[in-house]
Amino acid sequence: MIAKRWVRGLVGGVIAVGALAGCEVPPPPEAAPGPTAPVRGPSASRPARPPQPDRPSQPDRSSQPEAQPCPEGGVRLREAGGDAAMGLRLASLALVNCGTEPYVLDGYPELRVLDRQGAPVEVSAATGTNGVTTSVTGVEAAPRKMTLRPGTEATFSMVWRNTVTDVTVPAVEGWEIEVVPRPGAPRVRLRLTQPVDLGNTGRLGYGPWIERETR
Repeated sequence: MIAKRWVRGLVGGVIAVGALAGCEVPPPPEAAPGPTAPVRGPSASRPARPPQPDRPSQPDRSSQPEAQPCPEGGVRLREAGGDAAMGLRLASLALVNCGTEPYVLDGYPELRVLDRQGAPVEVSAATGTNGVTTSVTGVEAAPRKMTLRPGTEATFSMVWRNTVTDVTVPAVEGWEIEVVPRPGAPRVRLRLTQPVDLGNTGRLGYGPWIERETR
């Protein structure tokens, strides 16, 4: 009786072990996912700074030419415009009273045309149109006496042609004008920005002093 119970227990144990061996043990449960880090979006861009207005550049005073002193005679020359059409040239020069005393003019200036080196060029310079053309306003004006107050000016006009009539004769260019404003006055010289391009005509006409209107 005891032997039968032992055999039954042994058989039951073997069956239980086989049953356990035939069953698959389920895998342990996966770990629950932890909290995920928040995904950061693109960082908010900072507001753009408004454009700063450009500061006005300060003039380089070291490179600016100083005001020219008034010449000894109390007057100076400057260019006062011109015209060039079909080879006919017309240019005006102004005499400015830069001194402190009235300056009297009467009639025509005395003038010379100089080259780049300051040497006189070969040209017949005479009052009026001098055969260059017919009547030209300002060149054919009647001369008169005038008084320039300090700061005022008078002009005279020149006329010539840029014509080459003989290819064997070199063309002439004047780059400076030298003027005696009135008899006995010191000479005044001006360097031109545009030449007196006479070709080889050898003629230049000029008019009297004309008082420039002031407002």
